[in-house]
Amino acid sequence: MDKLIQDLKERLIEILNLSDVSPDEIDENAQLVGGDLGIDSIDVLEMVVMVEKDYGVVINNKEIGEKVFSTLSALADYIHKNSPKAAS
Repeated sequence: MDKLIQDLKERLIEILNLSDVSPDEIDENAQLVGGDLGIDSIDVLEMVVMVEKDYGVVINNKEIGEKVFSTLSALADYIHKNSPKAAS
């Protein structure tokens, strides 16, 4: 699971162009959307596409999305439980 969280941190930095943030600075238990990283609804759409493409996990329900994107840990847990591609 630690490898998945580290991979997600790196992918978020890449897809959201967070060039001034290092993976170590991202707290996996901090609020993702509206938190310190400045992630907004447009960023969430990019993250949904990344999760579907990279991990084969579909998030097509607003309620699930709100839970999944609450923290990086929640996202990693959801991917871990729902993707045949995720590594633990």
